[in-house]
Amino acid sequence: MVTPVISVLTKRADFLAANAGLRNARPGFVLLTRPNGGQGIRYGITVSRKIGKAVVRNRMKRRFRALLRAALPVQGLADHDHVLIGRVGGIERDFRLMAKELGDALERARQGRGDSPGGRRPRKGNCQR
Repeated sequence: MVTPVISVLTKRADFLAANAGLRNARPGFVLLTRPNGGQGIRYGITVSRKIGKAVVRNRMKRRFRALLRAALPVQGLADHDHVLIGRVGGIERDFRLMAKELGDALERARQGRGDSPGGRRPRKGNCQR
């Protein structure tokens, strides 16, 4: 079996485009998936300062990279961008549990199912009165 080529997202525009795709939220992360027009399997990782200081963020990114390297060649969606966004509490979660949750999120994305946008909070400044 030929292992698919997996590349890393580096451009902000790619991350913003992925935000318009399917969203699957889990306790430790949010997975965004979006077709990328035949550019292969690509992934990106985002961990904001809300998660913690640099040491905590870097540790979470290392865990995410390990999860994605294991899952994407087998379960990744062909010609899609995959973006993992870290959530508070994700650093304390069991690694095997997160791997299972990532597999479940990828399977839901494969089926075209995402979380409803009803759970999203409005951004600051966009509040309706």
